[in-house]
Amino acid sequence: MKTIVVLGSSYLVFLSLISSIIFSAAGSHSPPAVKGAYWPSSANSVFPPSSIDSTLFTHIFYAFLSPNEKTYKFDIDNSTASVLLNFTSTLHSKKPPLKTLYSIGGGAADSSLYARMASNEYSRMTFISSTIEVARKFGFDGIDLDWEFPKDAKEMDYFSYLIDDWRVEVEREAKVTGRAPLLLTAAVYFSNSFILESPIRSYHVASINKNLDMVNAMCYDFAGAWNTSVTGAHAALFDPNGHVSTSYGLNSWLKAGLWKSKLVMGLPLYGKTWTLKDPSVNGVGAPAVNVGPSGPGGNGTLFYYEIKDYILKHKAKVTFDVKTVSVYGVDGKIWIGYDDRRSVALKLGYAQILGIRGYFFWALSFDQNSEISKTASALWKR
Repeated sequence: MKTIVVLGSSYLVFLSLISSIIFSAAGSHSPPAVKGAYWPSSANSVFPPSSIDSTLFTHIFYAFLSPNEKTYKFDIDNSTASVLLNFTSTLHSKKPPLKTLYSIGGGAADSSLYARMASNEYSRMTFISSTIEVARKFGFDGIDLDWEFPKDAKEMDYFSYLIDDWRVEVEREAKVTGRAPLLLTAAVYFSNSFILESPIRSYHVASINKNLDMVNAMCYDFAGAWNTSVTGAHAALFDPNGHVSTSYGLNSWLKAGLWKSKLVMGLPLYGKTWTLKDPSVNGVGAPAVNVGPSGPGGNGTLFYYEIKDYILKHKAKVTFDVKTVSVYGVDGKIWIGYDDRRSVALKLGYAQILGIRGYFFWALSFDQNSEISKTASALWKR
């Protein structure tokens, strides 16, 4: 396997800066670091909770649960109940123990369900009461909302109404029961404002600062064969041609007033694939065959462990692109964009310089022998 590094003068300056002050925030008086990961319930048979190395993480998010679309309550069958109880009991008994949260919704969920629920005070309270009941019954430390995404300014208002009421009820329940309040978190768009969609709308940061313990900014899926006929770095730290990047997203949240102690950077443990039109033109932004998944993997996606296996098997040429701080592999006409330990390390350095709370991965079971997870945990010392 050949490895090529593509460098530019301005990005060499960035690398020099990172190497000189990386992790300089270590030891600051900020809240404890977040080293998070989402655990898809579909991974239970191949990567059970017992397989999770608790020395590498602080928070694990069970993904996903969804409410009943009519009652907005959670109907937990016996099979799911067993998985939930095993998840929390296993992770709480590890040394060190892990914080457990369950995530509601997800990318495949019906966004309109959450808009309908959050638009009405009665349905909001029904939903909130059920979320707290589920968390306590199954031993979770908190609840995460993955509403992808509020569609307009009115739905952004609904999002704020929901977390306002949620915080009140979480605090009330804790006072009544004498227990620690449940954590409240949300998975959110990579930037505070939706710059890639119409209508333009923004999260209400003042409400988030008041009500949520943290937000998980999903800094990935910037590009894919589903939306472009040119290759792209789907989790680029920098975008040389615009604002579709992790750096822009994180800074947009901070410029909007989000407290650094609330912001967590998302990292993908998967890559995106294309089929090139011309194998000799194969950099980031190279022409691909067409719009629509045409490379290997389901829907043009490969998990990190699949990428590593593919590159080894096909002896693909691997290039580190400093302009985007990303990696891509080329095998003839096959193009795979992803993150490796180098790009993850640089992203973590950037995030530490910003002084944000931590990072999370989607998704835990996609790693190869915890390779990326170990790199991240070792580097994030704060």
